[in-house]
Amino acid sequence: MDCGSPRGIRERPEQPDTLIAVSAASNRSKADKDPAEWLPSGGSYHCPYAATWVGTKLRWDLAVDENERQALLGIVEDCPTTTVVYEPAA
Repeated sequence: MDCGSPRGIRERPEQPDTLIAVSAASNRSKADKDPAEWLPSGGSYHCPYAATWVGTKLRWDLAVDENERQALLGIVEDCPTTTVVYEPAA
């Protein structure tokens, strides 16, 4: 398993939050957009979505552009009890 590639990230069974089953329409609407461009339609899922997004970025030491950073900062203002949990990739 290649953990350094996007395919390797998708194949990590110990990271169940990395992949979430969604409808085809939802998958098409999100495509490869980051939180600056797309958020789940259910507002109650914005905080867990942002926490999972940030945890994945931290785990794999992935870059964050300024628009993405600003969007995430805006989301987390409404998430005082949400915690980002991650384990650095080996």
